[in-house]
Amino acid sequence: MCGIVGVFNHPQAAALSYYALHALQHRGQEASGIVTMYRDELKNKNRFGVHKGEGLVLDVFSAHDVFTKTLLGSSAIGHNRYSTTGSNSLANIQPFHFNYRDGNFALAHNGNLTNTRSLRAKMKEDGAIFQTTTDSELFLHLIARSRKQTQIEQIREAVQTAQGAYSLVMLSENALYASRDPHGFRPLCIGRIKHEGGYAYVVASESCALDIISAEYLRDVEHNEILVIDQKTVETGEFTSYYINESMEESRHCIFEYVYFSRPDSKIFGHNVDKVRRRMGKNLAEESPVEGTEDDKVVVIAVPDSGNTATLGYARVNEKLFPTRYEIGLIRSHYVGRTFIAPGQDMREFKVKTKFNVVRGVLEGNKVVVVDDSIVRGTTSKSLVKLIREAKPREVHVRITSPPVKHPCMYGMDFPSGAELIANHFETEEAIAQELGADSVRYLSVEGLMDSVPDAPGTGYCTACFTGVYPVEVDLASSKLAMEE
Repeated sequence: MCGIVGVFNHPQAAALSYYALHALQHRGQEASGIVTMYRDELKNKNRFGVHKGEGLVLDVFSAHDVFTKTLLGSSAIGHNRYSTTGSNSLANIQPFHFNYRDGNFALAHNGNLTNTRSLRAKMKEDGAIFQTTTDSELFLHLIARSRKQTQIEQIREAVQTAQGAYSLVMLSENALYASRDPHGFRPLCIGRIKHEGGYAYVVASESCALDIISAEYLRDVEHNEILVIDQKTVETGEFTSYYINESMEESRHCIFEYVYFSRPDSKIFGHNVDKVRRRMGKNLAEESPVEGTEDDKVVVIAVPDSGNTATLGYARVNEKLFPTRYEIGLIRSHYVGRTFIAPGQDMREFKVKTKFNVVRGVLEGNKVVVVDDSIVRGTTSKSLVKLIREAKPREVHVRITSPPVKHPCMYGMDFPSGAELIANHFETEEAIAQELGADSVRYLSVEGLMDSVPDAPGTGYCTACFTGVYPVEVDLASSKLAMEE
C-alpha cells in the first residue's frame, strides 16, 4: 500500500505534490519521493528534477532549496512508500524515472502485481537488467520494450500485460497519465486548481490530498481506464480516456480501504469513508451489542484514529438497546507511526506501548467496550487490552468492525502470510478473547460488512482477506519472498 500523486500545469507543481504527500502520509511511512519535469533552456532539452529519501515526508523534504533548485517545472509526480514487495532499500524508493526512445518518463505505483515472478523471469531471459526488487519496476521495462508506435499504446500494452492491483501516475515530457487496473482494487481520484495560468490538474490516491491544496474534486479515475492529462486538457478542460481492456468487468474495490486504510475524511471509490465506517459500527452493534443497566452503563471507547467514526455508529445503536455512554478512553500519541504498517513484529510491539495511553477515570470500575477496525496479527489488540486492564475496568469487551482476517492479501496490504493471522490459530471468538485477555470478542459478519459499503451497478468488492476468494489469479510473485533475490 502506498500513496501517489500527480500534478500537471502548475508553476509550483513540486510544492503541491509535497503537501499532497503530507495528506497521504498514512499510506506509507518508509520513504518518499518527488520527480518533476522541466525545460533546460540553456541546453534546449527536457530534464528530470529528482529528490527521494527514506523517512517521513517532512524529513525527506526538510531542505527548502529542494523546491527552488532541484524540483523545477510545472508537472510532477510523488510517492509515499509502504513496502509489500521488494526490500526497504534506497533503490526501491519511487517515483522511478528513466529515459528511452520516446524521451523522459517517470512512474509511481500503488498496489501489488500477481504475475511478477513470471514476468520478471521472462524479462531476465530476454536480457533485461533490474535495478530494484520491487514489482513496480516491471512497468518501466514493459513500456520501454514495447514495439508500439505511440506512448499511449506502449502504456496500454504494459498495463494489459501486468496483472493484479495497480493505480499508477506516469509523467512524460508532454503529459500526465493516470490508470487503475481493470478491477480497480486501489483508489485514485482527479481534481483541479484554478491559478493565473488556467487550471492545474491533480491526481491522488485519496481526496484528502486534494483538500490540503484546495483542489476541486472532479471524479475518480475509473477502473480499467487510462486517463491522459495534457495541454489539450488545459485548453479545453476535457480528458482523453482509453480502456485498458475492451470488455468492462465489474470492479473489485479493496474493501479494507474502507475498513482501515483510507482516512475518514477522504472520498474513495466515489463515496465518503466516514459514512461507510459509521454504518459498519451500526451493523456491528445490531449484531453484537453489549448489555448494560441504568446502574451499570456500558462505556464505549474507540481505538483511535481509524476506529473513531465506526465507534460513533456502534454507540448510537447500542444506546438504543441498553444504557450506554460514548467516551474518549484512549489517547493516541501522533508522534508514533501506524503500528500495523511498521515493518517487523518487534518494532510493532514496541510502538503499541508508546502509541496509546488510557484515561483512567473513564475506564476504572466500568464495563468497557473497545471498538476497533480489525485484528490482523493480534499483537496490537493484546497489548491494548492489557493496557486497558491496568486502568481496572470491571469488564473489557472487544468489538471489531470487520470479519476475521484469515487469508493473505496479494493486492497490496501487508499481511502476506496466513500463519501470521490470529484468526487462523483460534477457531472461535471465545478462544480469541481468551488469547487477547478480553471478556468477549465479536466481529462484524461478512454480510454486515457488505451491507455497510455502497452498492451500485457494476461495483463490486474484493473480500479475499476475509473469504479467500481472489478476483485475480495469483502466482508466487505477490509474496515478498519472491522478490528478495
